[in-house]
Amino acid sequence: MKVYRTHTLTITNFVSHYPKQIICFFTLALVIATLFFGQHIAENVQDIWRLLTGQADPYQSIVVWQWRASRLFAALVIGAALGISGAVFQSLVRNPLGSPDITGFNVGAFTGVLLSIALFGNLYWFSVLGAILGGLFSALLVYIFAYRNGHSGFRLIIVGIAISATLSAFNQWLILSVSLETAMTAALWGAGTLNGITWVRILPAAVIIAVFILCAFLLNTRMKLLEMGDDTAAALGVSVNKTRLTLMFVGVALTAVATAITGPIAFIALSAPQIAKRLENSASISLGSSALVGGLLLLSADFIAQHSWEGSTLPVGLITVSLGGIYLVFLIIREGRK
Repeated sequence: MKVYRTHTLTITNFVSHYPKQIICFFTLALVIATLFFGQHIAENVQDIWRLLTGQADPYQSIVVWQWRASRLFAALVIGAALGISGAVFQSLVRNPLGSPDITGFNVGAFTGVLLSIALFGNLYWFSVLGAILGGLFSALLVYIFAYRNGHSGFRLIIVGIAISATLSAFNQWLILSVSLETAMTAALWGAGTLNGITWVRILPAAVIIAVFILCAFLLNTRMKLLEMGDDTAAALGVSVNKTRLTLMFVGVALTAVATAITGPIAFIALSAPQIAKRLENSASISLGSSALVGGLLLLSADFIAQHSWEGSTLPVGLITVSLGGIYLVFLIIREGRK
């Protein structure tokens, strides 16, 4: 028994000391499996070497570097965006349930995209703009209705759930009101999917996401001060309301751009920051670790979506909802015991 405990503690200490390295290791392993796993693609090391050196069959090269690589890159970038967005909001409300999934910001982004599709058709940049405006509108509603001489994290979550339910009902009505073709496109996209992702679609979005991720890291110090309380942060020279609104804008924008590309993918933003926090055994949420875990989670979910059902690819949103629902129940039970 003593040997077992020592072994367990050693593993725990190793994980807490090298969390980023461990996440990167598993991510790299999954990247290799995502690119080269499957029949008629790479059956041995020589096939992988040919693909890496450009000596492979043209069909294999197209499958790996045009289709799979763009999808893999999208999963990592969008997962990182959702992870950082969740970290920002959980830090602001100081509650592990305070993520865009629960507070309804991704549903607001979905509303913006639906309105864009209904009014202008399925145009890429209109969808991105609609998602950002929809997410900001839902965030504004939550911010206004949750204000009572300040903002309580619990009140923000409750109001966010109410706004999310209202917008979900409006989304369903909107889908039923448009043409059948538009409704089918919106319903398929609304499940959250990486199907059909190309370099042309993901690269512009990746640039936008990179800008907002940089903004989040630049505001990281102020965000940490806000975690100590508004009075303490103000005493240390932080403009509390201005910083909170700026962080909310960055978090909503990251969620909105991700939603515009893939549709609403639930529970990555909710779970990634908390998993990263436990891996690091830290009292605060790390933006860098949240981004790494978010990318790993979405890439893992997409790998399951592609290979769990022979002959077809499931929307990745179905996988994240299934796994995230279990995690949400665990979080609610855990918070209820405090």
